[in-house]
Amino acid sequence: MREFTKDDLINFLPEFDTFVGIDSDGCIFDTMETKQKGHFHPAIIRHWKLEAIEPQVRAAAEFTYLYSTFRGLNRFLGLCKTFELLNDWPEAHDNAALPDPADLHVYCDSGLPLSNATIKAEAERTGSALLAEAHAWSVELNEDIDQNMPDPPPFQGTEQALQRIQQNSDAIVISQTQAVALLKDWYRDDLAKYVSVIAGPELGSKIDHFTMASVDRYPANAILMIGDAPGDMAAAQAIGCNFFPIDPGHEVESWQRFMDEAYAAFLAGGFSDEYQKQLIHEFKALLPGTPPWKLTN
Repeated sequence: MREFTKDDLINFLPEFDTFVGIDSDGCIFDTMETKQKGHFHPAIIRHWKLEAIEPQVRAAAEFTYLYSTFRGLNRFLGLCKTFELLNDWPEAHDNAALPDPADLHVYCDSGLPLSNATIKAEAERTGSALLAEAHAWSVELNEDIDQNMPDPPPFQGTEQALQRIQQNSDAIVISQTQAVALLKDWYRDDLAKYVSVIAGPELGSKIDHFTMASVDRYPANAILMIGDAPGDMAAAQAIGCNFFPIDPGHEVESWQRFMDEAYAAFLAGGFSDEYQKQLIHEFKALLPGTPPWKLTN
């Protein structure tokens, strides 16, 4: 199982005229619900002793990591947002001692790659108890997922799509799933053979991945991001390339649509403005920005 470095991105050599960046969790692999509800959220409750408000913690974490515009955030960004939502929810902060996410905010805004290595270094440098606990949470989370999470299956249709992409485009994995889990998934199902690089947060943000591997090597209309989260869309928009969403809850249908129409349109010169707007409109409608407990009748 090969581990990749920034040099693999920086020194990437095109073989085709088009480039495809592909997200992993919730896009290729059916991981999101099981990973979040069975591992991420119980670990938050356990590490910060929030059993008294378990329903609120789960609701805030599920909204952040799964069912909102924040879906797909790096785990530390998601943890910070979850604590923010809980601190702003009277039913939660009136019944438990919640952590102040200020130190986590500073770390997430630091520009550092958001990984176990950097949060540990920042915890040691600053003496922040919150960063130290977030690091411990993340390490335990990796161990729990590795040892106890059932192997996530690829969504129906993904291998056929990867085969077709490999025949026509340069392709890499662009993800914020930590490498220890990311590499395990791609090598376990023998899907790594379809991509040239598997990049996680240790190698930077998704925009960093794109910038190192594709910008200045391909025109923007020859670059495609495939993902299931607003962060994937934001990365595509930041570099001005095409974005094909794998709609949460409609993953199999999305991959079929990719095979039936979207990939051919991309290869023919990129998505038209009308087609891209349609895809994004349908995608955004599935991911609200306001938590359900804040909605008024």
